[in-house]
This record gives sequence, C-alpha cells and structure tokens, in this order.
Amino acid sequence: MQGSANLNIMMKAARKAARSLVKDFREVENLQVSMKGAGDFVSRADHAAEEILRAMLMEARPSYGWLGEESGETPGQDPTRRWIVDPLDGTTNFLHGLPHWAISIALEHKGEIVSAVVYDAAKDEMFYAEKGSGAWLNDSKRLRVSGRARMIEAVFATGVPFAAKRTLPATLKDLARLMPECAGVRRFGSAALDLAYVAAGRYDGYWERELNIWDIAAGTLIVKEAGGLLQGVREDQDPLESGSVLCANGQLFDPLARIIRAA
Repeated sequence: MQGSANLNIMMKAARKAARSLVKDFREVENLQVSMKGAGDFVSRADHAAEEILRAMLMEARPSYGWLGEESGETPGQDPTRRWIVDPLDGTTNFLHGLPHWAISIALEHKGEIVSAVVYDAAKDEMFYAEKGSGAWLNDSKRLRVSGRARMIEAVFATGVPFAAKRTLPATLKDLARLMPECAGVRRFGSAALDLAYVAAGRYDGYWERELNIWDIAAGTLIVKEAGGLLQGVREDQDPLESGSVLCANGQLFDPLARIIRAA
C-alpha cells in the first residue's frame, strides 16, 4: 500500500528505533535476569527507543501533541492531532529474551486513530493501517481477519493479569467459561501484537482489561481496517478511554462477547 506522508514517517521511525532495541535485545539475553540488573537495562533500552521515536516524529510534525509511555503527555500547538507511542510493548518478554515484543505508534486526529503502525522487530513484521485504506503487513500483504465461524475451531488471545491485579478474578472466570467452547486461548504478552494477530487472522479474537491507551491505540485501527469488530469488554466502554477491549471476526464476535460479558 502506498501510505500517506505521516504513515511513511511512522514506519521509518519504527525501523530506526527497532535497530536500537534489537541491539539491546541481543545483549539482554546474556544478562543475568534480576530485577535490578536486567530490569534497569531494559528500562534504559525502552527510554532510548522512545527518545528516537520522539525525535523523529516531532521533528517531522512539530505542532502535533505527544503521548508516550515513558515520557508522558505534551500538548501540541495543533490540539487536534497527537502521536500515541509505546516504544516497547512486551517488556517482560524482552527482559526474558523472548522474541515477542513490538513498537506501537498511532496518530490520533480529533479523538480518532487515523494511522497506525505495530512493528515486530524480532520477526521483521510491520503491521500498519490508515483509516479507510485497509490494513497491511510489510510491503504488500493485505490483512484480513479470519473466516472461521465455529467457536470450537477458534483460537483466542488474552492477557492474564500479573502481580495480583484486580482484574485477575474476572479473567479466570472468563477462561473457565470460554476454554470449553473453543480450540484454545493464548497469552503471549503483547497487547499490540495480539491485536495485530487478530487482524492477520492468526487469532480469531482477543479481549483484555486494564490496558493503557498506548498499548492498543495502533492495534485497534489495524483490527478495524482488517474487517474485525471491536468494542469494550462492556458494550458501553470506549476501548481507548477504558483500556478494555474485545474484538473478533464478524462471525465470532457475538458468541465471544456473550461468554466474556456473562458476568
């Protein structure tokens, strides 16, 4: 797909930040995993990647606002547009040497995501979308959600809350209701890639609660542009405001939603 100037800037920035992260990822695999040593190293890698992204994106569009996981929010001269960036989604995977993490960049215009990039640097997979132009993988592959229509054949993804988060009981109840009805549930540790995988038809659906806007802003547009249906876990929730998201292909959205919303 021939993307807009903004999308091309986003993809170029993602690739530059990815080179820094991939270099650090090779080193973190050799570190002794400890909360102090490796954790501090990954934090530095995370911040360095965000600095690269911010420098490139803000140099290209200095009037836009900024919201980054590490640096917080900076209003722009143009109040209608802002970058929403997660420089390293899947930090725990990165810390443990697991090659499943991504850079997520979204452009918001008047409260709506209009351009999105999720870059899996370890696998060199660039998922991207623009409003009204479809969703794509790398140079030319058009993304479509899966065509599966039977729950028993479907594989879903979610995040299992860690460190005694308050949503753990709800998620365990979700799993108890859903797993007997489907072919499996995966927990890979990156919300951005979970959404991208739904768009690519690798997962048939995904749900999770208590996410941050930078985790899902890009992925939500990619799912929609690939033909997926997406709402909050509760129907009255806005995913970007609530951090609660549920999505699937058109055939499986309603049965998945019924199970997850049963509580």
